[in-house]
Parts: sequence; structure tokens; C-alpha cells
Amino acid sequence: PSSLHYERHHAGIPTIDPSQHRLVIHGMVDRPLSLTMAEIQRLPSITRTLVLECGGNSAGEWAAKTGPDVQRSYGLVSCSEWTGVPLATLLAEVGVKAGASWVIAEGADACRMERSIPLSKAMDNTLLAYGQNGEMIRPSQGYPLRLINPGWEGNTNVKWLHSLKLTNQPYMARDETSKYSDLMPDGKARIFTYQMEAKSVITFPSGGQTLPGIGLYELTGLAWSGNGKIERVE
Repeated sequence: PSSLHYERHHAGIPTIDPSQHRLVIHGMVDRPLSLTMAEIQRLPSITRTLVLECGGNSAGEWAAKTGPDVQRSYGLVSCSEWTGVPLATLLAEVGVKAGASWVIAEGADACRMERSIPLSKAMDNTLLAYGQNGEMIRPSQGYPLRLINPGWEGNTNVKWLHSLKLTNQPYMARDETSKYSDLMPDGKARIFTYQMEAKSVITFPSGGQTLPGIGLYELTGLAWSGNGKIERVE
């Protein structure tokens, strides 16, 4: 349910009037566009069921101790039906210039959250989403428009999306360098860890639960991946 979908934002939830909101597509394009929400919603749309996961989900598992329950260990992941326009549709409309290889996505929140997205991903399956589970996306999820990059860590799915700039290089923006770089054992930083790998977790029994008595119990859980379908769980 949309009301139970996990939330993560860097600078609070902005109040946006959808009638005034614009999506600007510019940079290395032949025909820059400024689109209203009404214009975006008139375009051919698709609906896909997709898992969204925060890049920091289960990070506590790598620390000294496990979280007290499955929610606090692995709770930053949710699945919804997302409705919107394939980004490839609009990129074809604006005409991407030769040499462009990156899309810089920027949100309309207070920190102007930015992520650098490879053009190959944008042309593959990136979605400009305005619907979630049969209703408009909620403010905490990026109302009225957000980027959805299937299988990639949540912060690349820029919320309150208002600008897409085509460039020939990544921007190394503030948030993606300060918060979403992985420090390697040799001290170097690895940036752009996009794809979420396979994970699994036991949801019953979980921390905080008490079993009613001695006996046989069926263990249940979840497995998910941003890298293709789960074939089996051992």
C-alpha cells in the first residue's frame, strides 16, 4: 500500500502546485522542452510493478550487530505499481545530440537533489512516474513527478523531478559524491554503485516476536534483486 511505502528524503517534503510544476529537458538536445504535468499525462503511459530499495537498506547488517527486528534491518524496501511515461519517449521527442551520454536529473526539493544517470539506462527502462498503485504519487514519494530506474538504488529515482539535462559526462553532484560513494579498503572511493544485488531476509520468526509454544513452525521470508529474477533461495 502507498501509505506503507518507505520514505527517504534529504531536505524535507516540498509543497508543489502540480498546475505550476514543469519538467524541463535541455542540454545536448535539438529541441529543448518545458512540459506541464497535464502535457506529460496526455502521453502514452505504461504501468509496471517494481521494487524500490534505498541504497542504505541493510547497511546495519555490516556493522557490529544486527538490527533488533527485520523492519529496522531491511525495512527500506517496498514494491508498488508505478504508472508513467517511458523517458525514452521524451528523449526521442527532444532529439539527443551526438556525444551525449549522461542525463543529470534534478529534483525540486530544498537541496535540489541531483543524480547522474547513464543515457543507456534512460533509454532502456527509466520511467517518468506520476502514479503509484492507481492514484497520484504521494508527496513523500515525489508528487507530482519522479524518476523510476528499475533495479537501481533508490536515490537515483529522483523525486519531485523538474529538470533533465543531457551532458557528455557525469556531474559528480554533491549528494552522489558525499552520500552515495562507497569507500574501498585501500581508501579510494567507488562512485555510481547503481544496481541493487540479490538479498533475502527471514520475516518470521523475527526479532520482537514470541512463539506461542514448542512445536514446528514454517519459516517465511522475502527475496528480491535489482539484477534479474530470483531463481531459488537456499
